[in-house]
Formats: sequence, structure tokens, C-alpha cells
Amino acid sequence: MASGHPERPRRGWTNRKLSPRGRLGGVRARSTAAAVAVVAVALLLTAVALVAVLQNSVRDNAVTSATTRAQDVAAQLISDGAVTRELSLKPTPGESAVLQVLDRGRVVAASPGMAGRPALTTLSPAVGRAATARVDRLPAGIKKNDKDVYTIVALGVGGVRGADTVVVAQSVELGETTVSKVVTLLAVGFPLLVLLVGAVTYVLAGRALRPVEDIRRRTATISGADLSARVPVPATGDEVARLAETMNEMLARLDASQRAQRAFVSDASHELRSPLATLRAEVEVAARHPDATDWASTAQDVRAETIRMQHLVDDLLTLAKADERGIRVRREEVDLDDLADAEVRRLRDLHGRQVRTEITPMRVNGDRAQLARAVRNLADNAARHAVSAVTVRVGPGPDGTALLEICDDGPGIPPEQRTRVFDRFVRLDEGRDRSVGGSGLGLAIVREIVTAHGGTVTAGQDDTLGGASFRITLPQP
Repeated sequence: MASGHPERPRRGWTNRKLSPRGRLGGVRARSTAAAVAVVAVALLLTAVALVAVLQNSVRDNAVTSATTRAQDVAAQLISDGAVTRELSLKPTPGESAVLQVLDRGRVVAASPGMAGRPALTTLSPAVGRAATARVDRLPAGIKKNDKDVYTIVALGVGGVRGADTVVVAQSVELGETTVSKVVTLLAVGFPLLVLLVGAVTYVLAGRALRPVEDIRRRTATISGADLSARVPVPATGDEVARLAETMNEMLARLDASQRAQRAFVSDASHELRSPLATLRAEVEVAARHPDATDWASTAQDVRAETIRMQHLVDDLLTLAKADERGIRVRREEVDLDDLADAEVRRLRDLHGRQVRTEITPMRVNGDRAQLARAVRNLADNAARHAVSAVTVRVGPGPDGTALLEICDDGPGIPPEQRTRVFDRFVRLDEGRDRSVGGSGLGLAIVREIVTAHGGTVTAGQDDTLGGASFRITLPQP
């Protein structure tokens, strides 16, 4: 009963269909965004670390330079023992520093241009010790660039008359300018590099996904009517190539399965048409000539064709169930020799064959009814093709398995056909006449049953009788 309301989609599902181009673009966009984010974070951290290292290097170089200059002046003072006229405080070429010699905070000597100026600092370190300070500008009254940043080093000296401290103020303007230029370059280059990485990633992602789009286009043209087409495999040998190879293998399996299904339906229809045509002919003849019809013979013929058709339908249902969900096995201990003895008696009674036996008691774990059907199918196959004799053997097989072997003295099976005989609706040339019975499904059912029990079935030639030999090996409990 309709409710009048549209059905709501389940949670987690959407009715909106994304176009293949949209999905492909989404992958490219996400890949590009991820690459840009990773590169941006890496560059940002690198830039911060670089600027920090440069700033520390500028400061350390200024302190080192000022300390070295202070030590040179202190060495000259100690050598002279006092502040003399020979004391040279002139800056060296390229030096951007000013110097003072203090005595208890009072300036007693200074570099050119600093005479009469106040002390640069109030630091008074102990003898032989140095103290540092950083100032944004020199004290008022000292005519220097107010925008300069200075590192001041004060070095305590002893044994000098009229002096106890050497002060050096080292400008860090050049280093700070260098750091500023680096920051400017990073600010300009950072977004450009990120944009370049994004563009390159977008292009490379598009090229990497191009084989996927080719695969999608080819897959869109493949329908259930024709599964022979295959998707293109790129020559890259990467994950996309392996995906294409896997898809081609899947298409090959689907194609083989579809061909087998069509062949199965065609063969089944052909097999069913024969008994149905016979039944129809018998009934039509009897209906046209009721007085001249031998009704007992007609009934016998109809019964035989009906039984034949029933067996064929049962075999088809068995194989259809095996294809759908596999043969279900009800496990129990089964005496394989008892199943073989029962078939030996049946062959002797119904077919009148000479049956030789080599039977040793063997027990397996499986479904009694299914194993009995497999043994019967092999026995009927041997009886149909035997000239006069059949051999049934039961005994230990290789690797602790149980072995059942049924042989005949018929024409045998060519080596190239010994695997094919287990396919469905397969009849070799000698056995194509349906009048001898058999629909070409018996051996296929044997293979399905034995495989479901974890065993194997093979076809070969018997050395004694010279005909066909079918060997079943089953695991023992």
C-alpha cells in the first residue's frame, strides 16, 4: 500500500549520481590539496627555523666580534699597565663598533667621536669576565643611527691603573638587514613555490589518472551481451596496470562463465528436446491410429523416455545447485568397500557384465548417498563402454587416502580427452549415440561430488583390461 510519501534513502546512501569526470576531478583536487598542504607546512616550518637560525647567528657573530675586540684592547691595557696615549681605539676598516674604557663607570678613553660622551653601559663584570647586553639604540648624546641595534660587551680588566672595564658596542645592522631580506624573499617565494607545487601535482595527478579514465571509458562500453572486450593495460607496471590486468582476468572469468552458462542451457535444451520429441511422436501416432496401436508397447516406450527425462532433469538440478552454492555434504563414516560391493552386484544382475573385484575394506568420511551416486555413475559409464569385463578396485591410495578405481575393456579415452570427459554434456565420438544411455552429465556430477568431499577424480588407461580407468581418491577419517 502506497503511503503517499517518497521513500527516503537509507542513511549513508545518496541519490545523487556523480559523473565519472567529477569523481576523477575530485581525486585530482584532493591529491593536489594534500600535496599543497604538506609542502606548505614543511616550507613554513623550514622558513621559521631558517630565520631563527639566521637571527641567532647574527647575534652570536656580533658577540664574538665585540668580545674579540674587547680582549685586544684589554691585552694592550694590561701590557702598558695604564691608559696611555699609545692606546689605540680607532675602529679597523669595515668595523661598525664604538669602544670605551671605563674606570668605575667613568669614561677614561674612547674611540674617535666618542670623547666626552656618557658611558655606553652600566655593566661592571669581574676581572676576566665578560657581560653582554642588547640595546635598540645607544644612550642619548651619542650621535649614531638611532635605528641601529647594538650588542654591547663589557670585559673586566685588572692590574691596570685608572681602568677596570673595556666596553665595545657592536652594530648588528648589517646582519639584521640580511635577515630582513631573507624574510622578504621567503614571503614572496613561499606562495609562488606552493602554487608551483600545486600546479605540478595537479598535472601529474591528471596524467597518473589518465589510464584510470581510459579503463572507465572501456568498461562503460562492456555489456552482458558481449564480455569479450578487455580494458587497456598501461605499460607502467604500477598499481593501475595491475588493476587493469585484474579487471581483464575478471572479465575473462565472466566471459567463460557466461559462455559455459549459454552452452549449458543450449545443451540442456537439446537433451530435453530429444525425449520430449519421442514422447510427442508416440502420443501423436497413438492418437491417429488408436485401433492399430500397441498400447502396452507405447506405454513402455513412454515410461522409458519419461524416466530418461527425469534422470536428466535430476542431473541438471544437481549441477545447478552445485554452481549456486556448492554440494552440501553431510559428514558420516562410510564404508567405501560396501558401496563398491553394491555396484558390483548391480552390474552383474542388470548388465550381465563380467566384473572382477579387488576390494579391501576402506572407510571414508562423507555423504553416503552422494558417494553412492558417484560410484554408480562410474559403474554405469564402465558398463556402457565395456566389451565384456569391468574391474572394481578398492584399497589404500597415496598419502593415506582411500582409492576407488573402476576400469573397463572398452576403447579407452585418448590422453588429450581425459580431462575434458569431466565437462558437462561431453561425449566422445564413440559414445555420441544416445540410445546407449547417458547425457554427458554423469562424470561432471562425479567430479562435483568428489571435489566437495576434498578428493580427486582422474581418467586414465587400465594396464590389465586396456580400456578406460577412473580413479577416485578420498581422504580417510
